[in-house]
Amino acid sequence: MYHYISRLSSTPTFLAAMENLHMQSKIKHKTLKSKRKIFILGALASLLIVAAISITIVQSQKTSHTTHGGGEASAVVKSTCAATLYPELCVLTINAAAPAASASMNSSKDVLITALNYTITTVERNYFTVKKIGTTRRSSLTAREKNALHDCLEVIDDTLEELRSSKLQLRDYGFRNYTLADHKERLMSLLSAAQTNQESCLDGFSHDGADKKVRRALIAGQMHVFKLVSNVLAIIKNLSDTEMANNSNSSSYLGDFSKGRKLKEWPEWLSAGDRRLLQATTVTPDVTVATDGSGNFRTVSAAVAAAPEGSSRRYVIRIRAGVYRENVEIPRRKTNLMFVGDGRTTTIITASRSVGGGSTTFNSATVAVVGDGFLARDITFQNTAGPSNNQAVALRVNADLCAFYRCDMLAYQDTLYVHSLRQFYTGCLITGTVDFIFGNAAAVLQNCDIHARRPNAGQRNMVTAQGRDDPNQNTGIVIQRCRIGATSDLRPVQSSFPTYLGRPWREYSRTVVMQTDISDVINPAGWFEWNGNFALDTLFYAEYQNTGAGAGTANRVTWRGFRVLTSAAQAQPFTAGNFIAGGNWLAATGFPFSLGL
Repeated sequence: MYHYISRLSSTPTFLAAMENLHMQSKIKHKTLKSKRKIFILGALASLLIVAAISITIVQSQKTSHTTHGGGEASAVVKSTCAATLYPELCVLTINAAAPAASASMNSSKDVLITALNYTITTVERNYFTVKKIGTTRRSSLTAREKNALHDCLEVIDDTLEELRSSKLQLRDYGFRNYTLADHKERLMSLLSAAQTNQESCLDGFSHDGADKKVRRALIAGQMHVFKLVSNVLAIIKNLSDTEMANNSNSSSYLGDFSKGRKLKEWPEWLSAGDRRLLQATTVTPDVTVATDGSGNFRTVSAAVAAAPEGSSRRYVIRIRAGVYRENVEIPRRKTNLMFVGDGRTTTIITASRSVGGGSTTFNSATVAVVGDGFLARDITFQNTAGPSNNQAVALRVNADLCAFYRCDMLAYQDTLYVHSLRQFYTGCLITGTVDFIFGNAAAVLQNCDIHARRPNAGQRNMVTAQGRDDPNQNTGIVIQRCRIGATSDLRPVQSSFPTYLGRPWREYSRTVVMQTDISDVINPAGWFEWNGNFALDTLFYAEYQNTGAGAGTANRVTWRGFRVLTSAAQAQPFTAGNFIAGGNWLAATGFPFSLGL
């Protein structure tokens, strides 16, 4: 995982400076590959950077002369773009996308739809640019670089899906019965994920010197898309805030607690049927997986492959007791799947991909969930690469509306990758060392046991490394009513291995720990920097009503971005009722852990 400064320039000088920053990473880089290979990749990078910058300059020059009638953009375009982080790019985008209409646009809706359409077109072009790199220079790339390019194509394709879904969400905007506030959380989640994908593409090329040459070739295009999506996100955020302020019937993002509404249990996106499946002692499966051949399939991957695509009903895969040594991916089109194990100590999916073994962080996941609406219970997800192989993910989730109940995620560095979109974990065990809960989803962990384990000599344990990289993103990690402690191998020597609640992976990193029992494994400072003063003013780290030997805040860090919450009103926005489901809840089911405060 590598941080970057979000307001990026596309000049060669800045790109070089960016590479210097990225050299200061948490991975000890390997020695450079052959000079011949670096020369080839360097030449490729230079050509692509020049091409990207040339396109940007040409487009800027072109758009500055293509406004309607040679005039300036309309006041609506300017005022709408003023709410974005990149207002000049926003105006240029509208002028380039609609040169004949820019000067006469009279609604923010027109600006929004135009900016979104332009962004989709740009991402489509970017996909083929990245694909061309993989085909024209394949023989000169390492196995990891090939994997990283594959990751890029996958997340760019995800970006297209998320942008197109956003467009569908906005299809009826401006017509009867449509309020943007009703669609806000979904739109914010989709666009936040689309931004995160650009970072994930680049992260795959941050592991050694040769990788970085390819990375240099991609950074201009990826960050251009990042900023385009940022502007669309900012426009929606501003419009939604305005609309909600003027519409007394719509609920606010922070939830309306002044009217005495009682928060119930489980998030609204878990139907009553799904909640019963998560809690039931027995579940009727659609198919069964068993290593001894007594089920429909012997491997989990085979069962997933045979599952229906785009299922509108819950499709249950029972995984009987056994150790399943495989990497499993739930593809995007395999929606509403559910894994039901025989028990977290008996049903185990395990593998050992790692960055140290030549994988990318993204691709190292033992189980990767991309299909929306995924549920799992009573299973262990494990990566056995060990503490010396750097990043090695047990579970990666970049899918919306996913929930995990009584599951274990076991690994060392980068155990649980809460990559993007909305996720809920309850009654789970997560163990690891460095940054072992990380990513840029809107994720709530409740009633979980979160245990640091013994790392390599000289390492520090970091419970979280949250990746929010735009202040308008609705993402963050919330740890509520959990227990943060140490595994049996760490406890006797924990004084030799400092452990912290987290460090800021990205500029606007956001993590909240509340109503949680924190043992003395956590250093009194609580939090640790990523790289000098990076993000210490812009992050949002908060603690509220924690207990235990490590919960005292008297000696916590004094960063501008850290705060101790002192009232329920300050903590309410980070309850699962607000943070991942907009404040609406179903009737109580008897589950003892409320998702309010």
